[in-house]
Amino acid sequence: MSRTLLVIDNLSDWGPYYPSDQVVSFEQYLTEQSQVAERLRIINLCNCYDYLADGYYCSLLAEARSHHVIPSVTTLNDLGNNALYQLQLNDFTQPLARAFKGKQEKDDITLYCYFGTTANAAYQELARRLFERFPCPILAVTLHFKEQWGVAELKAVPHRQLDDAEQTRFAEALDKFSKKIWHKSRARKAARFDLAILADPDEKLPPSNRAALKKFIKAGTELGIDVELIVKHDYGRLPEFDGLFIRETTAVNHHTYRFAKKAEAEGLVVIDDPSSIMRCANKIYLADLFRIHRVPSPKTIILHKGNGGHLDHLEREIGFPAVIKIPDGSFSRGIVKVGNRQELEQKLAELFQESALLLAQEFLYTDFDWRIGIFNNKALYACRYYMVKNHWQIYRYTGRRTDSGDSETLPTFEVPKAVLNAAAKATQLIGNGFYGVDVKEINGKGYVMEVNDNPSIDSGVEDKYLGDELYRQIMTGLLTYMENRSKQN
Repeated sequence: MSRTLLVIDNLSDWGPYYPSDQVVSFEQYLTEQSQVAERLRIINLCNCYDYLADGYYCSLLAEARSHHVIPSVTTLNDLGNNALYQLQLNDFTQPLARAFKGKQEKDDITLYCYFGTTANAAYQELARRLFERFPCPILAVTLHFKEQWGVAELKAVPHRQLDDAEQTRFAEALDKFSKKIWHKSRARKAARFDLAILADPDEKLPPSNRAALKKFIKAGTELGIDVELIVKHDYGRLPEFDGLFIRETTAVNHHTYRFAKKAEAEGLVVIDDPSSIMRCANKIYLADLFRIHRVPSPKTIILHKGNGGHLDHLEREIGFPAVIKIPDGSFSRGIVKVGNRQELEQKLAELFQESALLLAQEFLYTDFDWRIGIFNNKALYACRYYMVKNHWQIYRYTGRRTDSGDSETLPTFEVPKAVLNAAAKATQLIGNGFYGVDVKEINGKGYVMEVNDNPSIDSGVEDKYLGDELYRQIMTGLLTYMENRSKQN
């Protein structure tokens, strides 16, 4: 388990706060930690972050030593140049507008943000967003009105400049952010690694239900992993962990992808990694990948908006019925079946409003789709997902209602070899993460429909055969990855 150190200029600067052996001076960090080969997380609280000052060197050395540090050198460089940080504030119009909704003041406002929190609740969303973009212990934010409110200045502030009330707020924020690192607590067995599981408690169709999340935590604890559930507002806490396991539906234009990118940049083990999210999210990418590498899959044509010749080609090569898909649809959304040319043209007119390219595939009907769960190129579980009654998909959306077909979980040794081989060949082209491969079996041959990152693991469904062993195998795989990453560092 990693240790957290607070680095300050002089130990006397910590007088107003609770004493702790995790608070060290910059001089101590410079000398005593230079040869220590342990995993450390550094919160840099030096008084000056200017270029080549002690605070700057603290972050620079921490990165050279492979210690996770807040603020990073990149953040310090950005905050030191108005032009650099202003480039990253273009999307802050909405949180500013919400903060000032119904208010008439036009004078400049300066507020302090402590680890993404601030005293005035009206500016909390702004403070959180700023911390996600510029992770820094204390930010002084100056807001200016010119036709609309904007961020005029950002500045990293040392804790020594705070008055008594501000010091209290800072201490409370640090206490929460660093998991009460300087508070005395009951002795407990030290975990070998820290793992964050990103989940959304309000998601309607999450990859894992609550019971499954509890089983992941239990399995991790038994293996010596300290597992903690986090949500999207915990973006700034990623450096606290050794690994990130995403159990929330992923998308490229979504905070899950930003979490994966941030975690990867911080040196964490990430499942799902950004490349897997990007590759699996786009069916155009998968279709071309399968074509080039001869992965068995349905006949597929890529349709380009405005190219009528593609439709003639579709009729000749695929015929009707055909299935049309938007590239980034999920849970059977953005997928339609067309039975003739008129239906085709009508549906294309609708779907081309969402994407310049669409996918057309031959229609292969089966009573169920195989779902093969693969982690690190090993098949862990197999499910049959049956079609909704009187429907051709496993999901059907009718207004606010979502229907799904039955499911059946089997041991992998009962799966036809052609299905397993097709699934394995497909995932080997994506990576060595955690994938769910949808395969149709027709006349003894497996046809890969798609590879999903972030596959479903629900208690009572995918774990019906292996039970708790499924969670243990996945957490064991994550542990192995974290151990290997630790050795590399």
